[in-house]
Amino acid sequence: MEKLQTLFSALSDKSRLRIIAALWESNDMCACQIVELLQLSGATISKHLSILMQAGLLDSYKEGRWVHYRLDFSNHCCDQVMAWLEEQLYQTDIVKDDQLALNEIMSADREDICRKQRGDKCCPAKEQ
Repeated sequence: MEKLQTLFSALSDKSRLRIIAALWESNDMCACQIVELLQLSGATISKHLSILMQAGLLDSYKEGRWVHYRLDFSNHCCDQVMAWLEEQLYQTDIVKDDQLALNEIMSADREDICRKQRGDKCCPAKEQ
């Protein structure tokens, strides 16, 4: 019962649903790309990602300075619920808008996104 409560609690927030929909679309995103999509602070996104990880909905891995996230439903027996959720999310206007923004974000250089969010100290501009 606790597992179900944790799952549904994690799914009860609009931002976390948007993160899940974005990961369904892109399969894999770094934290800065998620920040860029949702236009929330890094700390807020970090909290949402932590809740989704604790619910067993996400997996993460590190690649250099980038932390990537992807969906991981392997620990759930709720395949029908997740299939229903995916169908419902793709019918919402905000997820449709996110899909358009996601195309641009995923084609942008991650360092450019990071620099936009944190300034040159994070990701110094490359010399030409």
